[in-house]
Amino acid sequence: MLILLPPSEGKADTGTGRRWDPDRMSLPELNPAREQVLDALVALCAGPDEAAARAALGLSEGQGGELRRNARLRAAATAPAGRLYTGVLYEALDLASLPAPAQRAARRSVLISSGLWGAVRLADRIPPYRCPIGARLPGVGALSAYWRTALAPALTAAAGTGPVLDLRSGAYAATWTPRGDLAARTVTVRVLHERQVDGVPVRSVVSHFNKATKGRLVRDLLVAGVRPRTADDLIGALRELKHTVLEQSVAPGRPRQVDLVVTEL
Repeated sequence: MLILLPPSEGKADTGTGRRWDPDRMSLPELNPAREQVLDALVALCAGPDEAAARAALGLSEGQGGELRRNARLRAAATAPAGRLYTGVLYEALDLASLPAPAQRAARRSVLISSGLWGAVRLADRIPPYRCPIGARLPGVGALSAYWRTALAPALTAAAGTGPVLDLRSGAYAATWTPRGDLAARTVTVRVLHERQVDGVPVRSVVSHFNKATKGRLVRDLLVAGVRPRTADDLIGALRELKHTVLEQSVAPGRPRQVDLVVTEL
């Protein structure tokens, strides 16, 4: 099973180890694209036009420190991606507290999308950075379009013949859409909050809290040692883990979609 996660804006402040080394990264076929994006990002942030750099990255005037950090990425200390990302999803997943077998499964199965690196595994060492997928970089253009070409063969190969649990947010999901047989093996998840309104159950899409729900979902699968061979197995495993899962109709050739219904956030 391949589990696709979004990154988080929240990251550790500093790395603790050696500089970024492309030769130690997983998915090495992405390295030429990574190098190009990294060079463009560093040049932009080290350049004289701070206002243009902030605009390209969606930063406020008070976030100039992010530009200075980006300008030093080539020399910055790194940390494993599984420790670097500290947002809501990763707090709920709580990788450090997983039992050893679950940690090994996470290292095998989880890929994290990234505007800078394309996709990384939990053990890949990367420096703290700021580069959202919505950014436009000189010489690279819109990152969402840039990565669409590079990621397709890499993620298709990473998926192998098993199911894919795609928990990426919309902007990152746009960088790779499974097609054909792989689409039928891919399960996307939407989180719905069910509450009672005048005695009638009402369901609504949640935004911020869906990240925590997805983190707990992945944690449950890893701790349970779930190893599904098909998308049906994966959906069945979620139900066995006491999640309320409702599958929705989708057009042929599109990934399968399930709604995960929660009553508490």
